[in-house]
Amino acid sequence: MDSHDRSGGADESRGSRPEAVAPPSPSIGLPVSRPARALLVAALLGYALLTTTGILSAGMPPTAEAISLLLLLPVLALQLLHSAPGGSRAPLPRRCLTLALQALLTYLPVVVFGTYWETMAGYLAGSLLLLLPPRAAWPLYAAVGLSMLVPPLLDARTVVESAAFSHTTLLPGLVLYGLARLTELATHLHTTRAELARRAVTGERLRFARDLHDLLGFSLSSIALKSELIHHLIPTHPQRAMEEAGEVLTIAGQSLADVRRAAVGYRTLSLRQEIRTAQTMLGAAGIDVRVRVELAALSPHVETELATTLREAVTNLLRHSKARRCAIEAVQQDGLVRLVVENDGADPAHHNTGPHSGNGLGNLHTRMTALGGRLESGPGEDGTFRLLAEAPAMRTADACAELKEITFPPNGSAA
Repeated sequence: MDSHDRSGGADESRGSRPEAVAPPSPSIGLPVSRPARALLVAALLGYALLTTTGILSAGMPPTAEAISLLLLLPVLALQLLHSAPGGSRAPLPRRCLTLALQALLTYLPVVVFGTYWETMAGYLAGSLLLLLPPRAAWPLYAAVGLSMLVPPLLDARTVVESAAFSHTTLLPGLVLYGLARLTELATHLHTTRAELARRAVTGERLRFARDLHDLLGFSLSSIALKSELIHHLIPTHPQRAMEEAGEVLTIAGQSLADVRRAAVGYRTLSLRQEIRTAQTMLGAAGIDVRVRVELAALSPHVETELATTLREAVTNLLRHSKARRCAIEAVQQDGLVRLVVENDGADPAHHNTGPHSGNGLGNLHTRMTALGGRLESGPGEDGTFRLLAEAPAMRTADACAELKEITFPPNGSAA
């Protein structure tokens, strides 16, 4: 391995991460929000109908009745605008302007229609709760409710009767506020669930891409190396060439099986088996290999990730270095397992900037971090390249699963 995969891999790994996604903007067209939106509109129309009925039954002149019906339309339109999902995120000057207009259309008709228009003050109270910060909204909401005590008191009504009119202002405000928040919450829940599903699909695509890179990178490098060896052996050692061709077929078949397992889900690898395979591959390439293995029981997940790390290290060694010696060390101690791959063929001056320079080390860093471990790699002063991967030998979840499996066998008998 050399600096090619170290630098290019890290860059591409960063580029392969899901990009930051802005919070989903609510939309009233989502199926889950339509019933809540319909309920809100029905409540708005119901309160408007009550106001209309009160005005028509007051015995006012036809001109006054027509004006009241015309004034209801802009008030209703403003309330629908204020109750729309995302209305509280509109620019503050715009919210203040529409609230001021609604307040004007609320209080001026009270002078003409008196208590018959007080339901429209409930619209204003609800809009204040929806559009303003709580510190300002709730005092203004209470002020609107108290202001509706004035018209009935001027009509010589009792305080108890006047309180009932104030109640008919405050209650619609709370109802409209609750229904609008319900609509927004339902919409946000739907869009968030869709976003989580999209991110899950993206994560699965990245997992599959990493698995294919880790699986096929090693296998194809092995096939290419052995095919080149076969090409040289055919004229002079045909029997040896046949043996190598058989190994190529075995590697190809194993690669196909690995790809199928990666396509359907999680796959397991053996670190010991990968060390033996790496020793064979490096030996076939004329590299002197020294191996040290001191392993006990490992979590299947940890062992698979370390085996994948070894594959990537050997793949990069075969592709990008001119190593003559390589040392592989897998040691387990104090609950940690450490994998070290070191070779003498690194070229610090080499850096591949091509679009397909690889992202193997970036993938491995992600894998080790997810395990609670670490990955370090880099050239040494003596022209060597060293990769170190360290992780807990047994994850807590895996240890509990193994203990449960031993203590409680499936058939209920003693283990």
